[in-house]
Amino acid sequence: MDLKKLRYFIAVAEELHFNRAAKKLNITQPPLSQQIQNLEEELGVKLLERTKRQVRLTSAGTIFLEESRNMVSQLERSIKVTQLASQGKIGHLSIAFVDSAVGGMMVNVLKRFRERFPDVQLTLSEMTSAQQLKALHDGKIHVGFLRVLDPSKHITSRLYSNETLIAVLPEMHPLALHPTVSLHSLADEPFILSPHHMGASFHDLIIDCCRQHGFQPHIVQEAVQMYTIVNLVAAGIGISIVPSSVSVFQRSDVVFRLFNEDTPRVPLYASWKTDMSETILTNFLEVMEETANSQTGNLV
Repeated sequence: MDLKKLRYFIAVAEELHFNRAAKKLNITQPPLSQQIQNLEEELGVKLLERTKRQVRLTSAGTIFLEESRNMVSQLERSIKVTQLASQGKIGHLSIAFVDSAVGGMMVNVLKRFRERFPDVQLTLSEMTSAQQLKALHDGKIHVGFLRVLDPSKHITSRLYSNETLIAVLPEMHPLALHPTVSLHSLADEPFILSPHHMGASFHDLIIDCCRQHGFQPHIVQEAVQMYTIVNLVAAGIGISIVPSSVSVFQRSDVVFRLFNEDTPRVPLYASWKTDMSETILTNFLEVMEETANSQTGNLV
């Protein structure tokens, strides 16, 4: 049994007239009558009572009409869903990110993607860079926003943003009175930093930067999340150095200050598995590149 036979039967059952049904289907009556006869033989059931004056459904035909409509409707829906999935317009996309990536462009990328592909289900997970790389290799996420490059040929990465470093100070800190600060002015300050084991590349970048300016930072507290670091600064536990995007975590009792000196840039990469060819991922990467180019032009 094929879809054409079901459509032919539905047309005849709705019109209860072979000539009208044939015109509706844009065919002649003889092949339509033959198709209905073949369908009845295939089912072993009489679906229509025919006389010279009228055509009417049998009891079995009435039931089969309802079932045929359901089958055709379900098949059409299945075809449509399959086509949308192949175009990346429906489905599931899993995205991971380091917490400092939440601000700035990433918000705009997610907003633009949601507007363009509203029926795609997004799963967002906060992970460290190391956790993301493992998840990418294991196929547990589609794309990650992380701070380190993976040397493996199995992972493709693009520079998503390249941020400056800024100082986070309590509002009442003496250095908060200045529009910018010097790195060496932080030499005697208590530092709040992310732990080395949770983000070695960023942790080491801060330590090396301080050493290059003549001091070893005195770490009094460690915190994984940037928002937590900002809150601990507000509580007076210490000061910190963070990527510039963290300034989106505004609080009335902290200030963010640029440095007088040149400081290392903090890269943020978008990474995905090289051999992953899903259209839904391709669509996301296109939106990401459009957004980055329209705002900063620094996605390369």
